[in-house]
Amino acid sequence: MATLGIIPARYASTRFPGKPLAILDGKTIIHRVYQQCQLCDSIDELIVATDDERIAGHVHNFGGLAVMTRADHVNGTSRCAEALKNYELISKIAYDVVINIQGDEPYIHPDMINKVVSLFNDPNTRIGTLVKRIHSEEELFNPNVVKVLSDKNNKAMIFSRNPMPYNRDVEKGSWLKKTEFYKHIGLYGFRKDTLIEVTKLKPSRLELAEKLEQLTWMENGYPVTVDYTDHDSAGIDTPEDLLKLTNKS
Repeated sequence: MATLGIIPARYASTRFPGKPLAILDGKTIIHRVYQQCQLCDSIDELIVATDDERIAGHVHNFGGLAVMTRADHVNGTSRCAEALKNYELISKIAYDVVINIQGDEPYIHPDMINKVVSLFNDPNTRIGTLVKRIHSEEELFNPNVVKVLSDKNNKAMIFSRNPMPYNRDVEKGSWLKKTEFYKHIGLYGFRKDTLIEVTKLKPSRLELAEKLEQLTWMENGYPVTVDYTDHDSAGIDTPEDLLKLTNKS
């Protein structure tokens, strides 16, 4: 099973322009993400997918691989699909599985990536991702923390920015004592054909409502397999997030 890890990285972030090249404890964010991914033993090759020559040049300078993509991608999934196509032409290797790794999580744990890759040992897995149990009300009621409900076969049933399930007749302050809640970890694996297919779908009604692209995949019949992790991974969306992470490291 040939596995390609792809880290999408764009320069023109609205909230944090140039984020991949921002410095965190002496190294750029993208360099730290790349180093963490290199600790995985389940990825055969690792590339950064970018539309910016500055990012590509920096990746090459620290010894990594970068593949140029168009600038008009609406999300990282679409950028990964183009990078896969471009890199297969360069490498002459046909990959079976693609892992989409967030480019703004500099301390992602390698075991998280390995766990997603392992989901594809099951030939029925088309899309794989991770979830983590929620232990704080801050996360539970934060709409920026995406929640997941899965079935007994570890297939996602629904993703939402609202807490799920709704605990009827229970005070919200007691929800965590009554029920287990899980948040989504934004790390995806795809069968190659599935990755190409889902990027051709039009946004569904649920995606338009929740602003979660995985809902389009599910509404179109693509099952999402989940596994569980105890690891967390802090993302950087703003300069303030970078400062907080610097202070913690």
